[in-house]
Amino acid sequence: MFAQFDISFFLLLGLAALCYLTHNNTVTFAVLLLLMFKLTPLAAYFPFLNKYGLTIGIVILTAAMMVPLADGSLKVADILRSFTTWQSIVAIVVGILVSWLGTRGISLIGAHPTIVNGLIIGTLIGVAFFKGVPVGPLIAAGILSLLIGKN
Repeated sequence: MFAQFDISFFLLLGLAALCYLTHNNTVTFAVLLLLMFKLTPLAAYFPFLNKYGLTIGIVILTAAMMVPLADGSLKVADILRSFTTWQSIVAIVVGILVSWLGTRGISLIGAHPTIVNGLIIGTLIGVAFFKGVPVGPLIAAGILSLLIGKN
């Protein structure tokens, strides 16, 4: 039983406490979920979660964003109005840019997996101390790829 309480356990526990104290419920829940996996036979699924977790998360996030379309509260007229104001057109362009940056980020992470640690630490600092939202690692990696010139 004690073997399960390695340094990663204490790091996750400390992170959960920090996120709880900074009222970041999303990350607190995610860390507690990982602790539950770690302390139960679910730990056998860490390789699956490591390999497919990001994709599953993106699918869930994308589905949540498309609920207004699916439930009918977003009408065709609303979509067409998206092309009538400069703010909406800029929002579309920014959406395209962020999507492209995310793709670059995934490529960079795949090519240089060692940068993931820095991205995680930066994201956690942003979440814990600047009331950030933990959706930034892929975009951060995309921006980093622009800065260091990697595809």
